[in-house]
Amino acid sequence: MAGSNAKYRKIIDAMFAENADLFDEFAHIHNEYEKNPKKWQEKYNQVGVDVMDIMRDCERKLCHGMERGQYASYSAKLADQYWAEIRTHFPLIDQVGVVIE
Repeated sequence: MAGSNAKYRKIIDAMFAENADLFDEFAHIHNEYEKNPKKWQEKYNQVGVDVMDIMRDCERKLCHGMERGQYASYSAKLADQYWAEIRTHFPLIDQVGVVIE
């Protein structure tokens, strides 16, 4: 299991490095969104869509081919670990796409 931990962390590190400008912008917006969701929701959603696309693409790369056969439950656990690590950086990532009225 240690190898998988290293793998998902390497993928996350590479994702942040390859998209540094976008993730820096999103980190700033995420911090502001935590303080004032109503004011920042629209911008959070706009930038968050691109961030989520990249995150989901990286998740697919991480778990590619494992969903079938004997590794299906392992793939789900690895995906859960991946998203748990993402949430340590962006605790409100699940709020992307939410509409506040």
